[in-house]
Amino acid sequence: MRAARLISLVLLLQSRETMTAAELAAELEVSERTIYRDVLALNAAGIPVYADRGRAGGYRLLGGYRTRLTGLSRTEAEALFLSGLPGPAGDMGLAEAVASAQLKVLAALPAPLRDASDRAGQRFHLDVPGWFDTADRPAWLADLARAVWRDRLVEFRYRRGDREVARTVAPYGLVLKNGIWYLTGQVGDDYRTYRVDRVRDVRDAGAGFTRDESFDLVAHWRASADGFVRGMLAERVTVRLSHVGLHDLRYAVDAPFAYAHALAAAAPPDSQGRVVTELPVESVEVAYHVLLRLGPEVEVLAPTALRDLMAGAARRLAAHYRD
Repeated sequence: MRAARLISLVLLLQSRETMTAAELAAELEVSERTIYRDVLALNAAGIPVYADRGRAGGYRLLGGYRTRLTGLSRTEAEALFLSGLPGPAGDMGLAEAVASAQLKVLAALPAPLRDASDRAGQRFHLDVPGWFDTADRPAWLADLARAVWRDRLVEFRYRRGDREVARTVAPYGLVLKNGIWYLTGQVGDDYRTYRVDRVRDVRDAGAGFTRDESFDLVAHWRASADGFVRGMLAERVTVRLSHVGLHDLRYAVDAPFAYAHALAAAAPPDSQGRVVTELPVESVEVAYHVLLRLGPEVEVLAPTALRDLMAGAARRLAAHYRD
């Protein structure tokens, strides 16, 4: 465990040049006292870690010291080649950079581990889009990716419904969700999210921007995605489900939140094993198409408008099979 932490400490200094004991302790999830002991151990092993004093000080490696990747285990080396995601990286215009980086990593690996790339590629493949979705790359994805890397303001037009709006955005990050690319950026004091395939005419705005280093793309995406789903599923319907219907509901609804809500709200089963529960939905019309998938395993109790739609569908279906 300690050996892995020492290697991580050296690689952190190698990539960031100077770090304080507090920063290293936070990255490695240990105390600052442990960092002091680790630095002494590295010095004793001949690795030149030097401490700069003063307000802007910290630990750094002397003389451009670089370590080869001799500390990697086979599992770590193989996992490293799973992180390249060549498809998405290629979409962002980074295919050559990824290939070059992998070659450099392979060259640095000790001989027994140089088959790690082939082993990982033979065993794992990431196919991002859904089954019935296309994997076409959005036209302006590479331009937006360059702006994200370089912290450059961009101007673009964005298709919203049946109209287009102009935006000047500080692009903070790109997210690939279920085969669809999203751009998260700052507009004024707000962070907003845009579907990249709806972006038109991306242009450099002629200026850079200062990134808020406290911004956490992963945390922001999770919060905004959860808020989007909860906001979209603002209406509620009451249904009675058979045991089979409750089981199959997870496959009928798209949002895990909706299924989890229905489970939590379910009343105890009646004598026939049926439960009454509340289901979050986007609208009566959407709920109608969703609940039709459950056939006779569901009965809508409220609202009346949805119950009438389901009853009408049942009558038409019965008419088809009357003979």
